[in-house]
This record gives sequence, C-alpha cells and structure tokens, in this order.
Amino acid sequence: MQIEVLKSKLHRVKITEANLHYIGSITIDEDLMEAANIIENEKVQVLDIDNGERLETYVIRGTRGSGMICMNGPAARRISVGDTVIVISYCTLDFEEAKKHKPVIIFPKEDNRL
Repeated sequence: MQIEVLKSKLHRVKITEANLHYIGSITIDEDLMEAANIIENEKVQVLDIDNGERLETYVIRGTRGSGMICMNGPAARRISVGDTVIVISYCTLDFEEAKKHKPVIIFPKEDNRL
C-alpha cells in the first residue's frame, strides 16, 4: 500500500510580491527551497493563515537570499502581499517506509530568511 505523507514545510513565510499577469505558480527564494528540500516545478499547497485560502500550484526558483515569496497568476487574487502562509509538499511512500519518514520542516525568520 502507498500513502501520501508530508515531505516538506515552510512554516509561516510572508508573501513579498504578487504578479497577477504571470502564467501561474509561487516563486520561492532558492535558499528556502534548498532548506525545505523543495525543487523547482514541484507541486505544493499554499495555506494562507490570514484568510484561510488553500491552493495548489508549483514552485519557481527565486533569487537566492532575497526572502522572496511571490504569488503568480490567478493565485495572486487569493493570496495577497503581506499575508502569512505555510507552503507544504507531500510524497508518496510505501506504508512501512512512511512510518519511518521524517519530513523537513523549516521555520524562517520574519524576513523569510533562515
């Protein structure tokens, strides 16, 4: 049996930009991506603590060390600059392997830096 479990989590980062006219996705500072073990084009959930929105999108690599978290495309209408969000990715594992799995959880500083 295969089950889906938490792989990575960026807990409480601030949205620094929104670009409505981009094709879609979330841009994340490359330092944060590496720390959380998230790769470019990976599917993620974005949970907005301020308004309760939850959406799925994919990740685009942002400028390293910038603290950038940018909502792109239609998601920019649902999650705004200044909102605090949680970014989560999941993986599918064999049930027994999942019992031993340890997700990567990152708690960035208020400026979205490590």
